[in-house]
Amino acid sequence: MVTYLMVARLPEGGLRDFDAYERAVLPLLAEHGGTLERRLRTPDGRVEAHLVSFAGDDDFAAFRADPRRSSAAPLLAASGAEIELLAVRDVAGA
Repeated sequence: MVTYLMVARLPEGGLRDFDAYERAVLPLLAEHGGTLERRLRTPDGRVEAHLVSFAGDDDFAAFRADPRRSSAAPLLAASGAEIELLAVRDVAGA
């Protein structure tokens, strides 16, 4: 199992295109063995975080390479989102 934290920072006015991108892309997760564990957004709509997990690295790579995800990329670009992707793990005792 691999887990990632994605943090998107959106400029003013970027939320509509970002939401359209997410509507196109998030349903693809399950097709590639992925699960959206949490989806969080700040009250001002300027930062969104996703915690996603996949059965393995190959599943994550397949999701990233999905041509439907690539075809939605112009929406992400139009949103102006700055994306940070971090591989994360559970911390024992936390």
